[in-house]
Amino acid sequence: MSLDPQAELTTADRERGLRLLVVEAGFSGGAAALTSGVILTAFALHLGASNVMVGILAAMPFLAQLLQLPAIQLVERWRRRKRIAVLSSLVGRTMLAVMAVLAFFSGTTALLIFLGAQMLLCGLGAVGGCAWNTWMRDLAPDDRLGDVFARRTVWLTAISLILGLVAALALDRTPAGSPARDMVFAAMFASGCVTGLISARIVAMMPEPLMPPAPGSIALRALLAQPLGDPNFRRLLVFVASWQFAINLATPFFTVFIVRQLHFAVSFVLLLSVASQVANILALRLWGRLSDRFANKSVLAVCAPAYILAIVAMIGASQLGDRGAVKLWLIGLHLVMGATIAGVTLASTNIALKLSPKGSATAYVAANAMTTAIAAGIAPILGGLLAQFFAARQFELVARWRSPNGIFTLPIVLTAWDFYFLLAGLIGLYAIHRLSLVREQGEIERRAMVGQVLNETRRSIRNISSVAGLRAATDLPGALLRDARTRIRLKRAQAARAGRMH
Repeated sequence: MSLDPQAELTTADRERGLRLLVVEAGFSGGAAALTSGVILTAFALHLGASNVMVGILAAMPFLAQLLQLPAIQLVERWRRRKRIAVLSSLVGRTMLAVMAVLAFFSGTTALLIFLGAQMLLCGLGAVGGCAWNTWMRDLAPDDRLGDVFARRTVWLTAISLILGLVAALALDRTPAGSPARDMVFAAMFASGCVTGLISARIVAMMPEPLMPPAPGSIALRALLAQPLGDPNFRRLLVFVASWQFAINLATPFFTVFIVRQLHFAVSFVLLLSVASQVANILALRLWGRLSDRFANKSVLAVCAPAYILAIVAMIGASQLGDRGAVKLWLIGLHLVMGATIAGVTLASTNIALKLSPKGSATAYVAANAMTTAIAAGIAPILGGLLAQFFAARQFELVARWRSPNGIFTLPIVLTAWDFYFLLAGLIGLYAIHRLSLVREQGEIERRAMVGQVLNETRRSIRNISSVAGLRAATDLPGALLRDARTRIRLKRAQAARAGRMH
């Protein structure tokens, strides 16, 4: 095993690398599932974090991406992408062991050490990610990007699903603030450290294509001028910025909203995450096929509006009085968000790679990452700072329907985090408008893409079903449409014959 690039990659080498790319997802996904997302936020709350600290914690992975600026120069000068990715992963993931020890402590000092360890983990992850992204751009063929990364994401999501269920069960059986809860969090972060180190080992086994010789000294401003001077890629960056700001203004606080405002247990939040991941797995291959067959922008045009609508619909959870209805509402929304964010994540990653020129994609990928970092980093910090402002305010809207049988009243009351969901929806609408200005070869209209989604879904149901009634049900809309067209043709033929007779 060598950390040096190869001058020539055979077909067998490339295929081996793509297989390892999918296998590695199981271990990196395990590390992420046990130490990020809902679990990371729950751990911060367990240590006594405030809303501002939760916002900083959510912003950290994104703001750390600003380190891709020096990472660009490191990659372009050293031109050893695998070595950079492996070493940064090894050092960064040892911070998870530090966090595991912190589970047995509390107070300001523990929180500051926790934030420092997370900052180092995210920073080194950003440096390694810069090298990783351009490496993958040269390793994976254009016509297989969607399929390869869809299979990889399926593995990532499947591992997150399994470990999410285990984590939910463990947290559900341990009282909050108890020594047993300390042990559960420590075990999660220690296991995440081990699986993360195994992931680094597998990455070291993957082949790296040799980068072409550097043309000379790298001027960072000149390097970034390439993507910023590309009008179409610049339009993509505007979409990315507005989209990331919209979703990260609201989604990092879902756990806080559900636990503190709706008063559900953390284990229920993890079950919602599992439901979202199930929908994610079921939808990923569909989006991968459609992005390869048509265009990534067409997938985004369907998934992005649905995801934003689901965020706005989170307001409904605070309007319903029955807790059973609230649970069903949240589960339904998380299923929608899981299915649609699968398409958004896959298509937004692929479109940035696709619009980047081969061999010199580093600046394009890094510009996309930095745009994401700034927008997604500012949003949760701003959200945490404004939490007290919105907590002290309330907006009421009452709709009344009068009839001879009485008066029906529908009150809508927005408080605290509800404002975030509404603001995210408004900014998301602007992002979708900006997406319409991006040009990508092979894109089709949103209505046509919706039709393709329905066709693929119906085909999948027919393939997995052995029940004749279910097959007939999937064919019913098409049969009705064919019958209607036949009747119209017959009527036109009869009218034509009657006209000739007269």
